[in-house]
Amino acid sequence: MVSSKIMMDIINNQLPLEQDCLELTQNGQHGLVLVDIINGFCTLGAGPLAPIEESSQISGMIVEAEKLARLFCDKNWPILAFLDSHHPDVPEHPYPPHCLAGSDESNLVPALRWLEQEPNVTIRHKDCYDGFIGSIQDDGSNAFVNWIKANKIKSILVAGVCTDICVLDFVCSTISAKTRGLLKPLNEVAVYSHGCATFDFPLEVAQTNKHGLAHPQELMHHMGLYMAKQRGAKIVSSVSATEA
Repeated sequence: MVSSKIMMDIINNQLPLEQDCLELTQNGQHGLVLVDIINGFCTLGAGPLAPIEESSQISGMIVEAEKLARLFCDKNWPILAFLDSHHPDVPEHPYPPHCLAGSDESNLVPALRWLEQEPNVTIRHKDCYDGFIGSIQDDGSNAFVNWIKANKIKSILVAGVCTDICVLDFVCSTISAKTRGLLKPLNEVAVYSHGCATFDFPLEVAQTNKHGLAHPQELMHHMGLYMAKQRGAKIVSSVSATEA
């Protein structure tokens, strides 16, 4: 069996991922989108899809997401936090029931719970992978689209989990909507690589489990970022802010 390091060396050679640096300017009209940084996906043992052992990728993502959140709050820039939140009678194949509405699984991780009290933060509970689709309201309007337009956002920075699932789906839908002129004045979608993470589900575990396919963490994280860039997102490895 090929080792994970050799596999990643092959992937990086065949599918190299060039990343940029992102500089946030005081008058750039930026928005931060946090995707599913909740207990059910990030807190050890918090649910069926939570990590069962410590993950440096996930813990590092939480640290970076908190840094970004504090930066945006200090500058009073808009933040939208998506929280995966499901009805128990509506399954999400191929995964077991998870992050049920009203459960602690569906809450922000402890390091980010303070965001619930911040005036510049919008919390959006979603019931599907894709936050764009999950933002459709009963009256047909879209909470994410409304957030972009109300705050006149020209550039969004995306962080969260899972890189190759909810983050990627949201980014792809957002770029498609932007291309169709549905998200004016949005012009740029950036994904912060160190502010994203995914889960680890090795082949040997998947072969004995009825829920899901093999999902090697480093490979799928890379592929999520690669596919987002292929769709037109800007992948960034560092984020800085200029002074006023």
